[in-house]
Amino acid sequence: MAFRCRSSCFFAALAVLGLSSAARADDGAAELPFKLTIGAYRVSGGGLPSGPGLDMNLRYTYGDGNVWIGWFRSPVLDFAQPRAGWDHTFTLGPVRVLPSLQAASGGFVGGSLAVETGDSWFVGTGLGRTNLRSYANLNFDPNDSYTVYGGYKWPDGTALSLSLIRDNRLNPDQQDVHLVYRLPLPERQRLTVDLLAKQGTVDGQFIRRAGLTVTYDWPRWFVRAAYDPKVNFTAQNMVRMSVGTRF
Repeated sequence: MAFRCRSSCFFAALAVLGLSSAARADDGAAELPFKLTIGAYRVSGGGLPSGPGLDMNLRYTYGDGNVWIGWFRSPVLDFAQPRAGWDHTFTLGPVRVLPSLQAASGGFVGGSLAVETGDSWFVGTGLGRTNLRSYANLNFDPNDSYTVYGGYKWPDGTALSLSLIRDNRLNPDQQDVHLVYRLPLPERQRLTVDLLAKQGTVDGQFIRRAGLTVTYDWPRWFVRAAYDPKVNFTAQNMVRMSVGTRF
């Protein structure tokens, strides 16, 4: 399946979902610190076998950090992989430092480090590295990479951010650009729209594609649907459906 890879896979894709420290909206973590997500993925096209994947992820939020565990299973590949990770935001005056670490079975280790500043207006940059061991990339962005991002957060919690994630190790022409809009709604509900533009070489051919992810949050539950063409810069396209709860 397309999303099993041998490189560029770690937890914090920085501002990919508009979740930079400055743009992060209140999701009730102080009241409901646990977040369970179950995702079903399906790839097709590219002259390769179609097939499903299943992922489960449990996150615990403490103060300005998170720890989490996850498990992924692909029946088509007869492949399963547990993993775990950590990330934190350290505030140093006007600057925030955001490190993350991840480990998985098979000897995979990865990490990232980002630095950002600003409150209403914010900008940041980051770098990610892995040990290139085989891994199921559920970030769907190049992560042996550099990232630059910025955006604006309104007083009511509405946020707009733009981020660029570009591979700077194995495939330096591959990049993803995300434009993310987060809109708070009545009764602690929220809509998040993530527009994706990607470009890079896939099987010797340079491609440009557009994708979309839409997430709707209630105070305790959320649903997410995504279309990701040429997922992880392979020949296949992916549809993802996720549901989750906070408790």
